[in-house]
Amino acid sequence: MTDPAKVRRHAERVRELVASVVRSQIKDPRLGMITITDARITADLRDATVFYTVLGDAAAQAGTAAALESAKGMLRSTVGKALGLRHSPTLTFVLDDVQDQVKHIDDLLAAARSADAEVQRIAAGAQYAGEAQPYRLDEDDEAGAEDTEDTEDTEDAEADNPPAGGERR
Repeated sequence: MTDPAKVRRHAERVRELVASVVRSQIKDPRLGMITITDARITADLRDATVFYTVLGDAAAQAGTAAALESAKGMLRSTVGKALGLRHSPTLTFVLDDVQDQVKHIDDLLAAARSADAEVQRIAAGAQYAGEAQPYRLDEDDEAGAEDTEDTEDTEDAEADNPPAGGERR
């Protein structure tokens, strides 16, 4: 098996090479404002997947995909020569939809914030359903506890001082 660090280095090198070639050597008018975001290569170094984003609408994305597909051979030979591998990796281009996912997550976070604000607004005017103190406090129990302590002290004092007359209890 190939070392994972080596695979990572090759993937980074593939990303840099493809970005450089797209910027400088491809003169296809269908190529839009493209950014190469990531590249992943298999452990056997035979297949590479290159992720890209395109600034623009669906037509610009489709045109860029077609331009990359037509330039795939030139890109593969350039990458193969630069990496110096026995087999040049096959390139697959995938449109990276990070921006759509980011927008979706931002929308979800905004909905959560508004729901939290609504809950806070409702909770601000809320009152207890029952009494403010839900547990019963028996004043008799507290007084009884004090009486018990007093009786124990009295019994201890009587045990220390036996009654006159020598009688024991």
